[in-house]
Amino acid sequence: MTRRRVLALALAQLTNSFGDGAYYVTSALYFSRIVGLSAGEIGLGLTVAWAVGALAGMPLGHLADRFGPRRMAVALALVTAASVGCFLLARSFWAFLAVACVYATAQTGLSAARQALLAALVQPAERTRVRAVLQSTSNAGIAVGAAMGGLALLAGTREAFLAVLAMDCASFVIAALVLTRVPSVPGVRGESRLEVLRDRPYAVITLVHAVMLLNLPLLSLVIPLWIVQNTTAPAWMVSALLVLNTLSVVLFQVRIARRVNGLGSASLAVRHAGFVMFAACVVFGLSAFGAPALFLLLGGALQVFGEMLLASGAWEISFGLAPEGRHGQYQGFFGSGLAVARMLGPALLTWLILGGGMAGWVALGVVFATSGAFMHRAVKFHDKTIDERNFQDYVHDRTGALPPTRTRSER
Repeated sequence: MTRRRVLALALAQLTNSFGDGAYYVTSALYFSRIVGLSAGEIGLGLTVAWAVGALAGMPLGHLADRFGPRRMAVALALVTAASVGCFLLARSFWAFLAVACVYATAQTGLSAARQALLAALVQPAERTRVRAVLQSTSNAGIAVGAAMGGLALLAGTREAFLAVLAMDCASFVIAALVLTRVPSVPGVRGESRLEVLRDRPYAVITLVHAVMLLNLPLLSLVIPLWIVQNTTAPAWMVSALLVLNTLSVVLFQVRIARRVNGLGSASLAVRHAGFVMFAACVVFGLSAFGAPALFLLLGGALQVFGEMLLASGAWEISFGLAPEGRHGQYQGFFGSGLAVARMLGPALLTWLILGGGMAGWVALGVVFATSGAFMHRAVKFHDKTIDERNFQDYVHDRTGALPPTRTRSER
């Protein structure tokens, strides 16, 4: 039964990631060439949209806990489909901004609902492995969709761009239909809407994770500009790095996730990810001084290895530290880090790397290494806090009295 559930979740992930891949490679040119927006308007609109999405993740995740994650996942997949369809009708900046806000909100909420659904359907010991399977499936779908989007770019016609948006819209409708085949999960009544916001150690962990997610805009924006402006490497190296990243995740993400089987190994994976990302940043910076293709490929390999380590550790941490029945709001809050990275990353990293050169790369690497080490300590602190809280709740439930204060050796 679990296998059938995982296959259904993977199929839903595959269908909409196929549409997303085509959308990612064509959306910027569609908004500029077809809608007629300037680069500044597109950047501002997406920044505002993902800011709204970051704020919406937790309350939408809370609704998934209350009314059932499958129901919310289906609804948000349909809202995402509708928002993509509305992009076909947007012909001004304000229309684009409104639709982009709905799109980002639905995407963030959909991610939270899906993680809550996964947590409800899969045993705790298997969640990280299953999440890795879904990530590999998603990357495969994005790669195929990106190839389809490349055909639209090659055609360059209005009809080709509209076909891509229509395909993305249809992919989310199909994903919603597939999700209806997943067993329904009842909602949990009575939880506090702000419970995750009062969990300060979890908030710190979410913030550190958001900082480490700044590695994501590197491959999509900063490195392409770095290659063109600061190295003698051919422009096709951008595609080579994207292929390297995608294939690595498809082939190795599940294997790496298998090594993560608890909070201890998860926090170590994140710490190691920080050091690997530091090495990747240094190697990328060296590409400006000679042998650019070699350094770029080596840096790309290190970057995707760090990315997979971070993902495996972060999934285990986000699931392991969230109370059962509250995964929607906790995953929504934790997932807001991705929206923050998408919102702040492009401007911050282009300023740091393109403006700072090798020094900027080293500074970014230090940030990654420091964040990884801090995550390791933050998880240990949060785990001790949870143990102490559970002890107090146990004593209070048994005796109705306040628990005695324990020494460090007794904890």
